Amino acid sequence: MRYANLTLAAQTTYAELFSQTQAFELANALGGLVGKFSKRTLKGRDYWYFGYRDIDQKLRMAYVGPDNERVQNLVHRFNENRQDKPLATVSRIATAAGNTPVAPKHFRIIRRLAEYGFFRAGGILIGTHAFLAMGNMLGVGWRDGAATLDVDFAHAGRNVSLALPADLRIDVHGALESLEMGLLPISQFNGKAGAQYRNPKDQELRLDFVTSMSCDGQPVIMEELNLTLEPLKFMEFSLENPVQACIFSNLGACVVNLPAPERYAVHKLIVHGERPVAERVKATKDILQAASLASYFLENGQADLFNDAWRDAIGRGQGWQARAEQGQQALLRIAPDLAQDALWQF
Repeated sequence: MRYANLTLAAQTTYAELFSQTQAFELANALGGLVGKFSKRTLKGRDYWYFGYRDIDQKLRMAYVGPDNERVQNLVHRFNENRQDKPLATVSRIATAAGNTPVAPKHFRIIRRLAEYGFFRAGGILIGTHAFLAMGNMLGVGWRDGAATLDVDFAHAGRNVSLALPADLRIDVHGALESLEMGLLPISQFNGKAGAQYRNPKDQELRLDFVTSMSCDGQPVIMEELNLTLEPLKFMEFSLENPVQACIFSNLGACVVNLPAPERYAVHKLIVHGERPVAERVKATKDILQAASLASYFLENGQADLFNDAWRDAIGRGQGWQARAEQGQQALLRIAPDLAQDALWQF
């Protein structure tokens, strides 16, 4: 099999972690703010203020109160919530039970973007990190196509309407700079922060920000994100109807948006032939991931979900159909057992 079913204990711990993470992010309003408390002395008395960046990214100072027990308790609770490892214990339990964690270095990046509202603004985690998260969400551990050094993010840009709030103003570049992990914007357009970030001293730190293809094929500048996005052909297919999941490491957990697994799989088939020769390893990984997801749907009575996505893709025109069928042929060469009408009927 291309995957292993997780134990009931593993599935239960993931569900509990997801629930706790959602509750934490919803209930801990202070825990979700990026800022810090500071104490000032005025005329011999101490007062507490909270410094933070508003949605317009201007630095604000909010008065909290005099230095008394109530305010001190508030500061203490905030600092506890803002530790580097909130939800760490339950995350470790989920990992020990058999769920797949994210590398801590990559998790720090994803969580910081979550703290800055990237996912609330419509951002979607894509690539192999999304594939790993889908495994936990579906209750399986993948055996193929699960290795990665990149962290890939997508945003719907202006071309796809998603059921996500997209009117927030956030600073992705500022979020990455605040990590102080040596991430530099490699691709810069019109003076804006780049669509790709790398750490020259660490190949494991590479971030790509993409969106669906624009009419002129030029990079998409998102003023509200302080970010430039690289447009990719066919990307919009993965950005429609996203789902929520939980990613985690021994540092904690956060909620992210993912492509719907069935759309992710079909999209991998579509883009397989678009990979240049230099990216043959990635092209192979595309097919392995698509095969793993198709196997899951077929073997768990959900082939209709995959088939709906497949019919959507090949119904979008000759270019879409030709590329999808090219990817299908590549998949069936390595996985002939997936030549089942339930997956591919049109």
